[in-house]
Amino acid sequence: MLQLSFVNFKKGSYIVVEGQDTGDHFYIIQVGHVACVHEANVPVNKTNNILGPGDFIGVIPCMSNHLQIESAIAMTDVVCISVRRDQYPELIERNTPVAMKIIRTFANKMRLLNENLTKLALNNVAQESPEQIFSSAAFYEKEKKFDIAVFGYYQYLKANPAGPNSAVAKQKFIQLKPKTHAVYFEPTTDLLRVYPKGTMVFSECQAGAEMYIIQDGAVRITKVVDGQEVILAVLKKGDMFGEMALLENKPRSASAIAHENCRLMTVNRKNFDQMVATQPQLIARLTTTLAERLWSMYRQLANTQLKEPLWKLIDMLALQMEKAKVAMVAGSNYQTDLTVQDIVDMCGLPQNQQASASYAFQNDSHVKIVNGKIFIPNCVELAKQAAFYRKQTQK
Repeated sequence: MLQLSFVNFKKGSYIVVEGQDTGDHFYIIQVGHVACVHEANVPVNKTNNILGPGDFIGVIPCMSNHLQIESAIAMTDVVCISVRRDQYPELIERNTPVAMKIIRTFANKMRLLNENLTKLALNNVAQESPEQIFSSAAFYEKEKKFDIAVFGYYQYLKANPAGPNSAVAKQKFIQLKPKTHAVYFEPTTDLLRVYPKGTMVFSECQAGAEMYIIQDGAVRITKVVDGQEVILAVLKKGDMFGEMALLENKPRSASAIAHENCRLMTVNRKNFDQMVATQPQLIARLTTTLAERLWSMYRQLANTQLKEPLWKLIDMLALQMEKAKVAMVAGSNYQTDLTVQDIVDMCGLPQNQQASASYAFQNDSHVKIVNGKIFIPNCVELAKQAAFYRKQTQK
């Protein structure tokens, strides 16, 4: 039987504190108002930082099992309901609107953070229009990634058949299509879809109403702005993606590309509604997935503020280690499946900084390269070094 507890906070008291572990629970505000502040040097959107009845505190760190990403201070006397992580599936069963509010709040935050992250990493932000689909396709063609480019040109023609670049897109599509392995140009009723490595699942700014659950393989989430690509995430088996278009009925905010051969389960609006009603464990997993991604994006935003390219690379590697939940014990090491270029792309370093930063990174004592992939010989020391760099930036 679900038993939730009420907690009282006096005006001016801290409910959660940034950087601290408040355990396995989050709060739902019942009475009063709360101010959320970012004390670390994280350039997040400052709107909607006043919370009231029905809003949530600490959901992202609770569901992702990470430290608090912001402090919450009671502006008035506040009464909250405390919800433990293990109670969440039962809460969903009994109160589906609570889960949907959390998920939709997460989706909205993710879209804002995606835009902020791209702007800060590349000093610009992509236009959400069909022309961005064409620009993205042209970028990948220039990079000789024709399996991706041909999919993009097709989606551009579908979104804007009479657009200013439609003649060029049609010519490119006809020229490239016979040489490529691109699949699923149009949605199908297939519950499971197989994507060869290097093919596109969907393009940024493409319309879409499906999300995906990775059954096998890996998918990278990327954006292209001003002829440069940033990898926002590399997702693995069990991860979900594409939920923002499903939940918000808006164009895709980023592209999804098969990082390895992968098999994906598709979820459309109809079977998503059925999942919410009948599979609370799956909705709990979706909440956890979104929380993990949001926590990671807050960390990536902090990474954009680091002063030196090498600092960014070391901190980004530490973030990947944290996401993998590597045990932080003395002497622990970690073999990643990431290349140096993967980390460079995740940081969005300008072209003119990449060679020198890569050289410095590969020769740093905290990093070794084994068979082309990054190996961390001492996880604790790498985490300490990354924390030191972040601290230096806050001064």
